[in-house]
Amino acid sequence: MDIIGLLFWLLLLTMITEPVLEYQRIKNARMNVLRRIEEKYGYRIITLIHRQERVGFFGIPFYRFIDVEDSEAVIRAIHNTPKDVPIMMILHTPGGMVLAASQIAKALHDHPAKKVAVVPHYAMSGGTLIALAADEIWMGPAAALGPLDPQVPVATPAGPMHVPSPSVVKVAEEKGKEANEYFLVHADVAKKALNEMLEFVTYILKDKVGEEKAREIAEELVTGKYTHDHPLFYEDLVKLGLPVKKEVPEEVWALMELYPQAQPQRPGVEYLPVPAVPQKRGLGDKA
Repeated sequence: MDIIGLLFWLLLLTMITEPVLEYQRIKNARMNVLRRIEEKYGYRIITLIHRQERVGFFGIPFYRFIDVEDSEAVIRAIHNTPKDVPIMMILHTPGGMVLAASQIAKALHDHPAKKVAVVPHYAMSGGTLIALAADEIWMGPAAALGPLDPQVPVATPAGPMHVPSPSVVKVAEEKGKEANEYFLVHADVAKKALNEMLEFVTYILKDKVGEEKAREIAEELVTGKYTHDHPLFYEDLVKLGLPVKKEVPEEVWALMELYPQAQPQRPGVEYLPVPAVPQKRGLGDKA
């Protein structure tokens, strides 16, 4: 084999193995941070973090949301946690499958020790459902939860698309029997989805805020008062009467740095780790 051929195979081997090795390095660093958090706070730490990570061949990113694989893994983690050990669940997700999010929320809710949900940035849709199952929600200064109106598939001229259940029900009520039978079927499914979500949200909240208040919060989040991606910040959640506080452990911020966000080829956010503070001058002084 000539030198060019050898270099080619070495380059190819490096391109294949480097992403795998890099991912393993990052994973080991994450485990070290999780261990530090557990030792410092005395909680069992479980993460549900979905970002775009460059871990595939040629660094092509993959996209994550809450699915049944997540629910199976989280349920096993909760099951393997001793009954008297509190759980801290770190959430960073756009949401996902109702089934998977509901299973995680149910398992977290039923754990007998204290449960804390930590949301450094956002936990929308199914992520919000899981956060509500905790006894307390710790949030970053600009972190957000979101509405819980179920999204159902509806046939449109442009093809099938997921739309909010409250909107489907509202249009069906306005059109009445003038709506085509397929849309009325979708509306029937949407109404059932709304009722099911109302009951489940009430169930996971009533032991914390009482059944009447739980039903009020469920109505606020589920029935279509907001668009599905509307952010609900700390102040909004306080007004709702949810058990939230504006606090995220510093170790959680460090952990989030270890979930690299895949970026397209464009300028991103950059900053110095420590601000370079210039010597103080007056506004009119020359540099």
